[in-house]
Amino acid sequence: MLGNSVIPREFVHPFQIPSPVNNINPSPHHNLLSSGTKLKQKVGGVFTSQFLSPFDYTRHGRRCAVQLKVHATATETDQPKWWEKNASNMVDIHSTQEFVDALSQAGDRLVVVDFYGTWCASCRALHPKLCKIAEEHPEILFLKVNFDQNKSLCKSLNIKVLPHFHFYRGADRLLDSFSCSLAKIQKLKDAIAAFNLANCSSQTSPIDNEDRSLNQPSGAS
Repeated sequence: MLGNSVIPREFVHPFQIPSPVNNINPSPHHNLLSSGTKLKQKVGGVFTSQFLSPFDYTRHGRRCAVQLKVHATATETDQPKWWEKNASNMVDIHSTQEFVDALSQAGDRLVVVDFYGTWCASCRALHPKLCKIAEEHPEILFLKVNFDQNKSLCKSLNIKVLPHFHFYRGADRLLDSFSCSLAKIQKLKDAIAAFNLANCSSQTSPIDNEDRSLNQPSGAS
């Protein structure tokens, strides 16, 4: 207590000499707190400035640290994950049954299936380009299969390398299958251009019947 003014304990830094709120002068110890955070608090109708360093273990300092941490966490939570950013014609697959149904309902529409992993750096690098390609081809259906959430499906389709792509036209016609990274994105674009032709339904699949049977899901999970 100095004079008739009282500085609440939680607003006083352990290295700071308090001054009366009506006569605010910089403390000679402020140089010790130059890397700290300057806080403003209204006391008795007058705004006072206090400095809070990262090593301030007062009750106020702990409360501010918790508030900043909660705010940062909330901001990160509000942001969608990279694999959650989809074009309008991109559909997430959560089971083998959803995969089979999506192919059946697509009819003669070209379907591009993207097998990816949330931990896969190549998948993450390729994803923005894939979204752009999907936006440029609204007539094509893009299915996204999370490897970790659909392990039985990926195993039945012999998916061993990510990112991996399948091209379908109808539930029983696999047109092509290959792995593709950002460096080989032209291969993906060329395949889309080749299979997205009007007369594509009359073209012969590059995969023979035996290979096609091995690349179909064994059953719904």
